[in-house]
Amino acid sequence: MPQYGFFYNQARCNDCRACVIACKTWNNTTGPVKWLKMYEWEKGTFPNMRLHVLFAPCYHCQNPVCVDAANGAMYKEEKYGAVLIDPDKATSMDLRKAQEACPYGAILFDSDAMNATASKCTMCIDRLEQKKLPQCVDACHLRALDFGLLEDMQKKYGTLRQLEDMPDPSTTIPAIIFKPHNARKQLIPFDANKAVTLFGKRDAIAPLTPLYTNPTDATTITPGLVARTTQNMKPKSVAEHVKLTQHDDA
Repeated sequence: MPQYGFFYNQARCNDCRACVIACKTWNNTTGPVKWLKMYEWEKGTFPNMRLHVLFAPCYHCQNPVCVDAANGAMYKEEKYGAVLIDPDKATSMDLRKAQEACPYGAILFDSDAMNATASKCTMCIDRLEQKKLPQCVDACHLRALDFGLLEDMQKKYGTLRQLEDMPDPSTTIPAIIFKPHNARKQLIPFDANKAVTLFGKRDAIAPLTPLYTNPTDATTITPGLVARTTQNMKPKSVAEHVKLTQHDDA
């Protein structure tokens, strides 16, 4: 069976969300149904902090555990290797089981109701049949995305199937190749400890109470202070899914 797949270059992506908007427009999805998500989360504190971003459609795994869990409601088609829902066999209960099995949160429901409608990324198989790229790839003006036969993607870009904080790919074998963002560099030398100390002072014009006296007060983040500090591809509800991807609603 041929297997087509994506390439995502995290080093080129600036989270502009052009791919997300293109996906929504082409597939006419609204509300909480987001076949393509761009996740973002922060790690670290000043001066050693970083914003992470992740392109997350369905990865159309070579070993799709969702299909095994779906009791016939899903299948892997043979021309492109796309993982699809069979509308003639799908039941909400079977697709809930598939959603639970998928480590990447690829199956979306329009509500938390037991009879809610499920849908997912189709690899833009309608466009592939027209000899076109998936809409998200076509829309990426920074060229952070590519698509084609997975073996060709591996020859061009390597074999990395997992970025930092992502689920272990060894069981599902997602049909995507990643390039991680570049190692962080300090472009302008400065004394980080001195900078943190100076940030706490407010007496440049008039004597004011310092924001803090201990620099560790500024570099220790208490739980809940920052909205997204960890990667979460498995929200427990539609509301949590919307919250995790609310920056997509442009």
